[in-house]
Amino acid sequence: MQMSYAIRCAFYQLLLAALMLVAMLQLLYLSLLSGLHGQEEQDQYFEFFPPSPRSVDQVKAQLRTALASGGVLDTSGDYRVYRGLLKTTMDPNDVILATHASVDNLLHLSGLLERWEGPLSVSVFAATKEEAQLATVLAYALSSHCPDMRARVAMHLVCPSRYEAAVPDPREPGEFALLRSCQEVFDKLARVAQPGINYALGTNVSYPNNLLRNLAREGANYALVIDVDMVPSEGLWRGLREMLDQSNQWGGTALVVPAFEIRRARRMPMSKTELLQLYQVGEVRPFYYGLCTPCQAPTNYSRWVNLPEESLLRPAYVVPWQDPWEPFYVAGGKVPTFDERFRQYGFNRISQACELHVAGFDFEVLNEGFLVHKGFKEALKFHPQKEAENQHNKILYRQFKQDLKAKYPNSPRRC
Repeated sequence: MQMSYAIRCAFYQLLLAALMLVAMLQLLYLSLLSGLHGQEEQDQYFEFFPPSPRSVDQVKAQLRTALASGGVLDTSGDYRVYRGLLKTTMDPNDVILATHASVDNLLHLSGLLERWEGPLSVSVFAATKEEAQLATVLAYALSSHCPDMRARVAMHLVCPSRYEAAVPDPREPGEFALLRSCQEVFDKLARVAQPGINYALGTNVSYPNNLLRNLAREGANYALVIDVDMVPSEGLWRGLREMLDQSNQWGGTALVVPAFEIRRARRMPMSKTELLQLYQVGEVRPFYYGLCTPCQAPTNYSRWVNLPEESLLRPAYVVPWQDPWEPFYVAGGKVPTFDERFRQYGFNRISQACELHVAGFDFEVLNEGFLVHKGFKEALKFHPQKEAENQHNKILYRQFKQDLKAKYPNSPRRC
């Protein structure tokens, strides 16, 4: 009896030791997991469980540093540029959504954050000293209350050179000091903002759209440059990443994302199926349909809407560039910058697409992804000063095309 008890004790001790050994081996396995499985497995893990974004204090410190620099003047000397009010860490192979806005139109940023899952860069233009102060307070509030802003958004500020943006006083940032959530920040902005057309600022200051575009896409390998009041289709970022990751053949190719406009912005289509349903009843139409039909017609919308449905994003057909086509596209490599002499309204995007063509890029239209502009664009009526600037840009565009001949003497392509 005593012997049997001793045997049982020895058995349980051995079993306990075995269980402890298994537990220790499991802990050892977990601790060595990253080393055993390599970088690919780590990347897959962090795709589902991303590391925590930088702290609020870190982001605010960066904002103060950027503002304290006093900014730098652009090449014309007319504008003061503050880079990196907010910063984000990007994979070199990522696709960044680059956009620009006046302070009032930052309202659209919330919708872009919902639809675009990847990094986003926005250049903000403040036309007055008061707007510059509001922009800095907004950056401060958004960085405090919006985790997505801290994790995924880069923000830059441009204002007339005679103004300097100030560091917001944390003790007295106005009514924004009372806000406690990201939604409250955007709700407050909706109450104080007067959103409209970026270039219709009601001031004597020209909206520097091409300077803002260059600033937003600066440092990016692949970028989709859009207007802030446009919304991408759901999953566009992920589809682009998967397509670009699978092949390196897209150098020298501009992947065109068809652009549409919707009559009422309350129901923004998420998929191509939803878009086509609205297209068939006239609630959605090609972008610029009522303003400049030739500016988007080469996209060949009739061909695009009749493409067979597919699950994977890919280029569907090639389109030769022709004046005055100004497509929205994703491209990597040595993409020409936007000519910053073009300001306000007219020829600012056409000129860049023209140079892209002369530089040797080919245009291929994507099969599934799309953009939707909030509201139908109608014929514009400028007051005399704005109309004069539009005419100035038209003359500048003629000169620009002549300049391309000297810049690309060996190119067989012309605009």
